[in-house]
Amino acid sequence: MIDLRSDTVTRPSAGMLEAMTSAKVGDDVFGDDPTVNELEEKAAMLFGKEAALFCPSGTMTNQIAINVHTRPGDEVICHHYSHVYYYEGGAMMRNSGVSVCLLGGARGQISAEEIAAHINPDDIHRPVTSLVEVENTMNKGGGTIYKYEDLVSISNVCRKNDLKLHLDGARIFNAIVETGVKPEAYARLFDSVSVCLSKGLGAPIGSLLIGDKPFIKRARRVRKAFGGAMRQAGYLAAAGIYALNNNIGRLKVDNNRAKHLGDLLSGLPFVEEMIPVESNIVIFKLREKDGAKAFLARLKEHDIHALPFDPQTVRFVTHLDFSDSMLETVETVLRKF
Repeated sequence: MIDLRSDTVTRPSAGMLEAMTSAKVGDDVFGDDPTVNELEEKAAMLFGKEAALFCPSGTMTNQIAINVHTRPGDEVICHHYSHVYYYEGGAMMRNSGVSVCLLGGARGQISAEEIAAHINPDDIHRPVTSLVEVENTMNKGGGTIYKYEDLVSISNVCRKNDLKLHLDGARIFNAIVETGVKPEAYARLFDSVSVCLSKGLGAPIGSLLIGDKPFIKRARRVRKAFGGAMRQAGYLAAAGIYALNNNIGRLKVDNNRAKHLGDLLSGLPFVEEMIPVESNIVIFKLREKDGAKAFLARLKEHDIHALPFDPQTVRFVTHLDFSDSMLETVETVLRKF
């Protein structure tokens, strides 16, 4: 099976499994799981922040951040394709009682100018703008990577207007290996950062929420209320430590394989539009209207699996379980379509 549906489909390697089974554990709710503590300290240090919190999922880390940074009735500014809005089941409204201001922006990105133009005035008829959220890389935008100077401008607007700024960095390491920008350079622009361990880094579960100590103290309380406090979580945290130690640099391979697929698809007659590939996500529009279902069915005949983004658009995602030999197979199949 060749699985291009997502980078969440990866399975732990032999080395990761060994790290998991040999992990020292305690009760994380009591704060005495040494492996969880090690992972949180490692992540905080990597991003130049004071503390981190290990959670079951990226949805939870994002939603905890929103809950801590806002009060019920506040407004969050984000792109209308942002994962926190588009793929998290209305959790902002359900869990935190906040309103949302949805911006457009090419390929899923928002700008400092757009943010500044949509900050609500001090008016009792309008919700209080309190938080801006940015996703980097941007999934629905085709794995787009923000230019660092654009993030600096966004951060400056937020500081000037006393707004909190959260980074959904589910795939931030794909951006890091591509741009060379250091984790701490990204993190210093944000009040909080969410990092996923179970996508390109290959862990079976888990995400990290990173920020200063007061923020993480409040986040830990919200995690408990959201049902995310775990006991002997060190077995899972060990996978995260292994991932951070071994799987960051190799993400460049995933990005390169995705770019190869993008170059291939852009030259094939059945592809109408190719979103430029910047990281490990490949999104393309087929010439045939409503053609995605039939296209994916043909791929499945060759045991190649992918997802539709709409009736005419398909997404491929490369990852550590997608090899060069699999890439050759996909190329051979696509050229015969």
